[in-house]
Amino acid sequence: MAHTCSSCGLMADDASSLCNPTETIISCSYCNMPDVGVNHICKEKFAAMRYSCETCGKVAVDTTGICKPVEIV
Repeated sequence: MAHTCSSCGLMADDASSLCNPTETIISCSYCNMPDVGVNHICKEKFAAMRYSCETCGKVAVDTTGICKPVEIV
């Protein structure tokens, strides 16, 4: 189960890293697995990833939601 901060909207698997955590159930839109972690990456999702964050390593399909995007070559 993931957690969302009700103050700032950040998400984390560990509630202790958020200032005002609430429980959130996240489902993967690629593989339809229910209740995945914040950093879940399935095979289908990984194949679609084109960018990673230079700071934290988060991967994404586009540059939205990544603070320092770098194209994965």
